[in-house]
Amino acid sequence: MKMWFLGTGAGRPNKHRNVTAIALQLPEPDTGWWLFDCGEATQHQLMHVPLKLSKLEKIFITHLHGDHLYGLPGLLSSRSFDGGVTPLTMYGPTGLKAYIDTVFSLTATALDYELVIHELEEEQASIYTDARFRVEAGPLVHRVPCLGYRVEERDMPGPLMADKLRGLGVKSGPLFGKLKSGQPITLEDGTIITPADVTDGVLRGRIVTVLGDTSPCEMADTLGRHADLIVHEATFAAGLEEKAHEFGHCTTIEAAQTALRAGAKKVALTHFSGRYSNEDLGKLVDEAAAVFPDVIAATDFGVVEIARIHER
Repeated sequence: MKMWFLGTGAGRPNKHRNVTAIALQLPEPDTGWWLFDCGEATQHQLMHVPLKLSKLEKIFITHLHGDHLYGLPGLLSSRSFDGGVTPLTMYGPTGLKAYIDTVFSLTATALDYELVIHELEEEQASIYTDARFRVEAGPLVHRVPCLGYRVEERDMPGPLMADKLRGLGVKSGPLFGKLKSGQPITLEDGTIITPADVTDGVLRGRIVTVLGDTSPCEMADTLGRHADLIVHEATFAAGLEEKAHEFGHCTTIEAAQTALRAGAKKVALTHFSGRYSNEDLGKLVDEAAAVFPDVIAATDFGVVEIARIHER
């Protein structure tokens, strides 16, 4: 599982970084990916990373400020031209559907795939679940309704103990595959073998939290609880808390404090004010690292790999 940063700036693009967009590349053997926010020119940013627009499965919009969604109409339209024919599902605040419907109506845009839009209420809720993932959303504190998202991957059986399987008379092949995918098998003599019988521990599911624009709040702590990675805005440097809160944002130290309270493993700072150049990012990281040790500053086209943990 990888997190690609397509835009890490706040408010408007500048020569250092584009506006907000983040891609979650799903783990192999999946080839799909999910997008969190879609600032202006996100489809241009995608040309610099190994993600195909036709493989985009879901889009999660945190809020309706322009720097988080002005890139949506163009990206959705281009997906048709890129061979995207599978359904695409979008989640976001109330008003998202009206925005897309209005732009598409005025521009006579037609898609070659089904677009499903879910407008979310301003309350904590589970919004998606399947055999691999569960996604939860919750309201943050910003100048307009704004959401944070928590992606939980399900645990998987650990490595198969091949010697033990062979000792039980199980030959490699489809039965191995069923056990590896978490399904029990039945032998010819009626013996039932479960994955727990023949696997070495479990591969713990990963947790990724992507927060929209926010001032410090309890929901940010809740969504980030025990996350392997929290993506947290850090619009301003330490010492500018009053200015940050005036506009519904956080400082570097406040982002680090959220990660600390949540018991997260790593925090990626993003959504930097245009006042900071890329050369300033080291100082911003140092501020946060004084509170929380494992912190990075996201940069455009940067990637974070999130590994599974093998637990016995």
